Amino acid sequence: MAKAHILGFPRIGAQRELKFAVESYWRGDTGLTALQETGRALRQRHWAIQAAAGLDYVSVGDFAWYDQVLNTLALLGAVPTRFKFAPKKLTLADYFTLARGNPEHFAMEMTKWFDTNYHYLVPEFTADISFDGGVDWLFEENAEAVALGHATKVTLVGPLSLLYLGKIKSGVTHKLDLLPKVIAGYQRVLQRLQEAGVEWVQIDEPILALDLDATWRAAFAPTYQALSPVAPKLLLATYFDQVREHNALLRNLPVAGVHLDLVRGIGQLPAFLQDWPQDRVLSAGVIDGRNIWRADLDSALALLQPLHAVLGECLWVSASCSLLHVPVDLAHENKLDAELKGWLAFATQKVAEITALKRALNGEEQAVQAQFTAAALAVAARKVAPRIHNPLVQKRLRQIDDIPATRNNVFADRIVKQQARFNLPAFPTTNIGSFPQTTDIRQARAQYKRGEMGHLDYLNRMREEVRLVVQKQEDIGLDVLVHGEPERNDMVEYFGEQLWGYAFTANGWVQSYGSRCVKPPFIYGDVYRPEAMTVGWSEYAQSLTSKPMKGMLTGPVTMLQWSFVRDDQPREQTALQIALALRDEVVDLEKAGIGMIQIDEPAFREGLPLKAADWPHYLDWAVQAFRITASGVQDDTQIHTHMCYSEFNDILPWIAAMDADVITIETSRSDMELLDGFGEFAYPNDIGPGVYDIHSPRVPKVEEMQRLLRKARGVIPDQRLWVNPDCGLKTRGWPETTAALENMVLAARTLRAEVARQEQAA
Repeated sequence: MAKAHILGFPRIGAQRELKFAVESYWRGDTGLTALQETGRALRQRHWAIQAAAGLDYVSVGDFAWYDQVLNTLALLGAVPTRFKFAPKKLTLADYFTLARGNPEHFAMEMTKWFDTNYHYLVPEFTADISFDGGVDWLFEENAEAVALGHATKVTLVGPLSLLYLGKIKSGVTHKLDLLPKVIAGYQRVLQRLQEAGVEWVQIDEPILALDLDATWRAAFAPTYQALSPVAPKLLLATYFDQVREHNALLRNLPVAGVHLDLVRGIGQLPAFLQDWPQDRVLSAGVIDGRNIWRADLDSALALLQPLHAVLGECLWVSASCSLLHVPVDLAHENKLDAELKGWLAFATQKVAEITALKRALNGEEQAVQAQFTAAALAVAARKVAPRIHNPLVQKRLRQIDDIPATRNNVFADRIVKQQARFNLPAFPTTNIGSFPQTTDIRQARAQYKRGEMGHLDYLNRMREEVRLVVQKQEDIGLDVLVHGEPERNDMVEYFGEQLWGYAFTANGWVQSYGSRCVKPPFIYGDVYRPEAMTVGWSEYAQSLTSKPMKGMLTGPVTMLQWSFVRDDQPREQTALQIALALRDEVVDLEKAGIGMIQIDEPAFREGLPLKAADWPHYLDWAVQAFRITASGVQDDTQIHTHMCYSEFNDILPWIAAMDADVITIETSRSDMELLDGFGEFAYPNDIGPGVYDIHSPRVPKVEEMQRLLRKARGVIPDQRLWVNPDCGLKTRGWPETTAALENMVLAARTLRAEVARQEQAA
């Protein structure tokens, strides 16, 4: 009999209960007991969903107060030693300090989890770090699930992935030098789980989907030879891409099962079926854990049936990866277009799809026939729906080669005209985009959406907020201003709401990092801009100041990456559709007198395929999409872009090829390390490295920012260096925002004075 399981369930709650509980605790409005009770209630609810659907095991260990990598570090006692916490006595307050920082401590660095929009906290490795054991939360949660009568499968981030994804800070030559310590730490955890009666541990090694060198590949066999004797049965999970090059390695590892992503890596299956051990589980990830489209159950069953004939009870049915990356439950969508809703499946529905496949394999076809019929009708309806295709978009795509994808002149010529137009001081200061979205702003938006506030009243309310933001920036002394984006709910959702081909959910929330949740739109059809989206707001903001006002757009790759994307055409075709729509907006902004236009692409690297062989194709169309968006303006219009929380060094030629006049990047958490590659590459255009971390509530001192700027000067020529925060300030409060920006402006002015004195002395 085939079995069914999942690699993980979303932890935030269908109504973002975890987000609100954590933030209430951070504010001091509620105490630890209330927070812990919310976590307990969510875990129990999610286990009940899995058990009621018919999964053979519920997942334990996928819950985290902030991040699963940080949870693993806390479990092992491997928290960064600079925090001086006692790992075995780590409190929840300490845990959140690791993630968010405080006046005494910088937060841990954060970056994207492979090619997703989820952010993990980066392990910090030093010579004195230990893996001697830490918090007991995982063991307590497993006992909690068992007490409720559930059969459990514990999930862990694997030891080699944990090492690979971390950063050496000091005293270690190679990450694998720490492997003996790491193995010992995992042995203690696994032995304790075995003693607790845990039957299965899912141990995630997603780095197997990357291009691993021989040293890392060679580390797998001895690592698992050391772990298996003291562990419950191990299910080694891979995902996000095919791993066929490792089929011999995985076949011979001393583990009880292997999970394969058969959505992104369906072609790898034949390689694994050759000589597959008769007693080893093969977990088949046939339901898409990264997208929200309803599954074609008939096609999935056709794939699984031959496997079941060979593997029998050793076949497990699952999603391609953890369901962390999709919303919780479609049942909460009461206002969504009925036709569109019929095409979708969220985490709860995907669990039901998995168990339907298991039941069909096990001879219960009649019991799930209605579910299969409904899925087939939904899949067929998507293929023929008239709303999917727009003749205007198709015509324009056919003419894409006639649309210029380069600026009129090179950057060296453009920057001369831009300097003459804007007359900015050395080290110009700016904000990335958004300013705090206060409770009043959110309440006004909610009232407007509910019809409790008229359009004109809402417009005037948001205009008043823009006026306030512009005045605050004038008072602070910023050189280039932004309108603050009070009218925007989200940097993708706001634009998607005004584009044809996009649709939206009411409660389709997905965790991005910590308590930060996003509600990605979904692209179901051809993308088209029926009218201007931002011009009126930018015109109004510019009318309030004589300083340059940036127009703010989200770029085509980010609009793609941070949406659930249609799967009936290549992603690059959808990206070009978005680029053409945004190009029209850029041209209209210029016509309205907006001289600086920022086209944010924080997801540019996130979209990079995991295998280097697939990079050139993606990078070519991603650069083309950006250039189509940006290239319809004159030389004296300055194009900015922003990227954050990514490693850029290996794709700098393509970032340079985007040819933005100014790029701003996140660098404060890495202490400007990310900037080194730009210097070594001799990046040709202007750069604004972030000088303070907006994801932490701490207000950096002037001296801290000055130190970072001096480091930046060692890499970037003075005439091309901008000063800005890491990212937008939407999630921050006004007191800390004002204080931090005042310090930032003072740091820039001090630096200008230093340089002026040096030039005079010379």
